[in-house]
Amino acid sequence: MKQFRGSHSVNITPFTADGSAIDLAANRKFIDWQIDQGVPGIIILGTTGEFLAVSDAERQAFVEDTVAHVNGRIDVMVGASNAYSPTAARYAREAQDAGAQGLMIIPPYYYTPTEDEIVGYYDTITAACDLPIMLYNNPCTSNVDMSAKLVGRLTREFDTVRYIKEASMDVARVYDIVEETEGVMNVFAGERIVESFLLGAVGYVNPFGNYIPRASTRIWDLLEAGRIEDAKRIQRHITVIEHVIAEGHPTYGHQCYSKALAAEQGYPVGDVRQPLTTFASLGAEGQERAAKLKKVLADLDRLMDELESAAA
Repeated sequence: MKQFRGSHSVNITPFTADGSAIDLAANRKFIDWQIDQGVPGIIILGTTGEFLAVSDAERQAFVEDTVAHVNGRIDVMVGASNAYSPTAARYAREAQDAGAQGLMIIPPYYYTPTEDEIVGYYDTITAACDLPIMLYNNPCTSNVDMSAKLVGRLTREFDTVRYIKEASMDVARVYDIVEETEGVMNVFAGERIVESFLLGAVGYVNPFGNYIPRASTRIWDLLEAGRIEDAKRIQRHITVIEHVIAEGHPTYGHQCYSKALAAEQGYPVGDVRQPLTTFASLGAEGQERAAKLKKVLADLDRLMDELESAAA
């Protein structure tokens, strides 16, 4: 089975200026930049990718174009989540047919399903395709918190369920999952990057790769090299970014500000789709927060130059 390691960027979905279509040309340029920055893999159509706001036709075209453009240069994982099991299974199969390397799939949202229903959901998906699956545990958005015991059950029942993005806000869960699955499950951090690594995580699902791909990729390289204190220096900057975004956006700010900051880095990708609050509508407040964030990004660039010089 394909092995995923390191910091995988969970990408925005670029839209045209009026939001009416996915901007495939902008996406290609954006991905080329990420590859140039050393990103080992990307995940499209996750939460940051506004998967709920794209049509089935848009989804299929976006997946096919992304995989074709990447052309094996890095790994491409596809979010294949849906509250209706057969639809999630169809998305999974379409991703496999397009040539994607893996899937990231959150449990059925809205319903607050039982554990047996969650197992049945993944059973339907795994019957439809052979790609490795990354479970996505994000109770803040799905209203489902997959316990370590449930993750162990899924790991034992399905041979392709071998990864999990653990974003429950309980960093100790990383250790619990590794223990429960006897190391079979590969845990990717959903937050608390350094702490998750120290507890056994093998990678990081990374929204910051949309505008600081160099730093958010290198942090995992530093951890693997044993340079824990240097990784902590990067994480402190990332924590500041998180706090500025969280204080200044009413819903899921990583989408809105990720797009604004990607544009600041020279890669315009449009704004978010309804019902999310657009960056444009934030007006002066958004501009002020973006200015604060740009200062953090500049400080982070200087730090990265320092760390890379020290390693030379």
